[in-house]
Amino acid sequence: MATYVNNLRLKEIATGDESGTWGTSTNTNLELIGEALGYSTEASFGSDADATTTIADGSADPARALYLKVTSGVSLTATRTLTIAPNTVSKVWIIENATTGSQSINISQGSGANVTVPNGGVKIIYTDGAGAGAAVVDALTDLSVADSLTLQGPTLTIGDATAEDTKIVFDGNAQDYYVGLDDSADDLVIGLGSTVGTTPAISVDENQFVTMPKKVTASTSANISQVAITSSSNAVAWDAQAAANAFYSTTENTTFSAPTNAVEGAIISVEIAQGGTAYTVAWNTVFEFAASTAPTVTATANKTDIFSFRYNGSVWQEIGRVQNLAQT
Repeated sequence: MATYVNNLRLKEIATGDESGTWGTSTNTNLELIGEALGYSTEASFGSDADATTTIADGSADPARALYLKVTSGVSLTATRTLTIAPNTVSKVWIIENATTGSQSINISQGSGANVTVPNGGVKIIYTDGAGAGAAVVDALTDLSVADSLTLQGPTLTIGDATAEDTKIVFDGNAQDYYVGLDDSADDLVIGLGSTVGTTPAISVDENQFVTMPKKVTASTSANISQVAITSSSNAVAWDAQAAANAFYSTTENTTFSAPTNAVEGAIISVEIAQGGTAYTVAWNTVFEFAASTAPTVTATANKTDIFSFRYNGSVWQEIGRVQNLAQT
């Protein structure tokens, strides 16, 4: 009696069987080997539920193909599991998740590990064929490429939206560097070494604020973008981090409030421009001036004053002042 216990479910003819017809079975086996090296598509999910695809014994079946494009006859509403049977088959597949509904699918074989294929994604997997405890393994886990690798598409995604640091490590002869996401801090970090957060050189947080703990050398002049600030209810709100180089055009008699996001050693400046109507400008007591005396802002139409301050951890000390400047 013929059996089908091999990994491709081909017919294994028993000794002495099929006299005069074994050629037909052999040709079928050869065709199925070709099928196992090719591409196929299967609507594996006929309903919005988990499903099983079983490689047929000795006859054509899309599940035998090396590249299997998995589709669905319905729109999936949640992650569904596709179990590959029999659970004794050990084989490599390239699985494409082309199901509708924008859901991931889990590829399973037994009670062992599964592999999740995101919607629209492709994964190379293999099954270990271990029976009831069979596992599915991502064949590209810990992939090592010996030479150049070229990405022809526009997007490279690192990570799977789980709470973990992700990184690219540059393995140098004398020194390693990394570019990575510090997931706990939500910072993009460039640093020394191979562990995210170790010896950071540049950190960018979710507000796009940049921190560089070491000396910065510029080959050309630095430019800090000017940011307009405004007054409301006779008070000017000033974010020292977001508007280090501030511009304020007077619209009412007002007082500069204590700047937010103050960091010791920070330097900020503001240009105060009077319009056609001059207004008075006062200062919160956190601003410290020479002899602890606040200056009188030029109260002349179409004139400009510029003030600079440095934060010492307690007050904003004035370090520069130019007044009564023409605006044109």
